[in-house]
Amino acid sequence: MQLSPDQVAQFERDGYLFFPGHFSKQETEVLRAQVPVVYAEHRPEVVRERDGTTPRTAFAAHLYNDAFAKLGRHPRMVEPVRQLLGEDVYMHQYKVNGKQAFDGDVWQWHQDFGTWHRDDGMPEARAMNIAVFLDEVNEFNGPLYFIPGSHREGVVEAGHDLTTTSYPLWTLDNAKVTELASRGGLVAPKGPPGSMLLFHGCLVHGSPSNMSPWDRVIVYLSLCALSNHITRHKRPDYIAHRDFTPIATLSDDCLLRDDVSGLPWPSAARAA
Repeated sequence: MQLSPDQVAQFERDGYLFFPGHFSKQETEVLRAQVPVVYAEHRPEVVRERDGTTPRTAFAAHLYNDAFAKLGRHPRMVEPVRQLLGEDVYMHQYKVNGKQAFDGDVWQWHQDFGTWHRDDGMPEARAMNIAVFLDEVNEFNGPLYFIPGSHREGVVEAGHDLTTTSYPLWTLDNAKVTELASRGGLVAPKGPPGSMLLFHGCLVHGSPSNMSPWDRVIVYLSLCALSNHITRHKRPDYIAHRDFTPIATLSDDCLLRDDVSGLPWPSAARAA
């Protein structure tokens, strides 16, 4: 998958691209079927909400689940990022983020690169997120909020919030969010399962709690340019990966093929 010149210009202007229904219903169902399997795991990679029960996010699912490993090597996910960064990429982080019906908590306003830079020693903002909706995302079940153009601010001053949710985050204060939103406005991309989002590591974003009766699960790949790999190993390696092997993509129909495997992850396969 290659982005058109107009799409590249839009990304540079707004900091994100949205592709509604980019993966088929059949492809999405392959992944959706694995969400309860991953969330049932009792391992440190699965972070739960403050109630200690409700899944909040599952890190590094590409290392222990074959379907999610295939998604991590899918050309529709990897090639647009590779194109924008101009070089091969590795998996910096992989998350299956859930906003469970009624109990899914807020993600405060933040920039992902702010955390990658402060906590992981990532040198430059040459990394970004590409994500797939596994459920319909609507105005009720905790959609992502973006401030278009906020990526052009670079790294914004942030405080380390250790108390609001079960997961620590470098967050922006209300005054800064108000200032940015007064210039760029707010958008909340919504769409059916299989929709794909691509957004810059410095784009300011967050999401409200899910008070609706509908789950909202989104899978995020955080891909980083090989030349920009992290230099600090402060966080667990399942959160900030220390394996800088370039991602080798699979066939475009890999999610629907039983004869194609995503595991072992390419670096493990090479070592073996």
